[in-house]
Amino acid sequence: MVNDKICFVLMGYGKKTDLATGRPLNLDKTYENIIEPVFTELGIRCFRAIDYKHSGTIDVPMYEFIQKADIVIADISTLNANAIYELGVRHALRPRTTVVIAEKGLSYPFDLSHTVILGYEHLGADIGYTEVMRFRKELKELVQAIEADPRDDSPVYTYLKGLQPPSFTAQEIRELQAASEEADTVSGLLTTASRAMAVADYNQAKALLSAALALSPQESYIKQQLALATYKDEKPNALDALQKAEEYLTSLNPRRTTDTETLGLLGAVYKRRYQLTESEDDLSQAIDFYGRGFLLAKDYYNGINLSLLLLQQAVARTESIDALADIVLARRVRARTKSYCEELVANNFDERPDRVWIVLTLAEAAYANGDKEEFEKLLGQAEQLGEGKFQRESFNQQMALLEPVLRDTNALMEKWLS
Repeated sequence: MVNDKICFVLMGYGKKTDLATGRPLNLDKTYENIIEPVFTELGIRCFRAIDYKHSGTIDVPMYEFIQKADIVIADISTLNANAIYELGVRHALRPRTTVVIAEKGLSYPFDLSHTVILGYEHLGADIGYTEVMRFRKELKELVQAIEADPRDDSPVYTYLKGLQPPSFTAQEIRELQAASEEADTVSGLLTTASRAMAVADYNQAKALLSAALALSPQESYIKQQLALATYKDEKPNALDALQKAEEYLTSLNPRRTTDTETLGLLGAVYKRRYQLTESEDDLSQAIDFYGRGFLLAKDYYNGINLSLLLLQQAVARTESIDALADIVLARRVRARTKSYCEELVANNFDERPDRVWIVLTLAEAAYANGDKEEFEKLLGQAEQLGEGKFQRESFNQQMALLEPVLRDTNALMEKWLS
């Protein structure tokens, strides 16, 4: 049974980059796997701003939710500026029942050092099952405790006595229920778009994401997903689609951004464009974006792509001594990528949702290093993990690019060293 209590969740959505560490975190997984199930079990209506249907700006209803909600959960992972600002507004308006959570890798700002912050752990972009169940239990127990014995958690109400907090009326609760159940909320559009992407219906995904962007025009995650769907759709043709995808990402300040999701997407756009144009400028751009992403995120996705592109660059400038430097750098990047993957395998690997990608990256590294026995072993592991059609097709495409550049760069090394 759902009671009349309201929980409003302050947090970003989609994949966000923790700028302190370069790690991408999928905040939707935090909401869908932890927060929403806890409040569903408690019978408390729970939603985010993107789950609410509204016309015009969301600001007015959002501040009403911040002001009047019985409980507010504020997830400040990645130091999301909106969530932190809105948390401050909540503390100014309500004395209690505000719960602050964050991914454990967050470096807390000094001014929040007095606030109790519950920590949870992401494994890659997602959250492992064991951690989901642990944190659900901790969050549920905390909510039950503050309902049973409410105490001030707002520094404003702690130090300024006599303030009176507001609350929702019965009519407002009925209107809220109706609005949050509409299909064409931002979250509803994104959920349907994600399903369309999963079955490669990129045209439908573009339409849904465009509608979501109209409702939330400043949200970087929507622009990133729209860029991905656009270049995957290849309409009206591959080059035009890549150009349009780049336009969406250009609004995210690509030359200065530290958002690794944006950098990885731009790397993919230019990598694909180089396959079509054979332009050394496109290749250089792809190397720049993947390289920046690799330095920031220290991850296998950017690393394995950067290593391949450096080898392609070596082949493109065969007559220059710089080609030798490209080959050496590619090997170093590959070695570091392999090391990062091995660290992931050694830590809670069984709960990671990206296990297949990690194993396939290790397989690619083994092939590039000439270790065919390890390569075959890792391919077998990927099959046992239940690799899907998309993963295998992506891997085969990558290997089709890798094989000729390995042959050419090995010949180039022999020439220079002979």
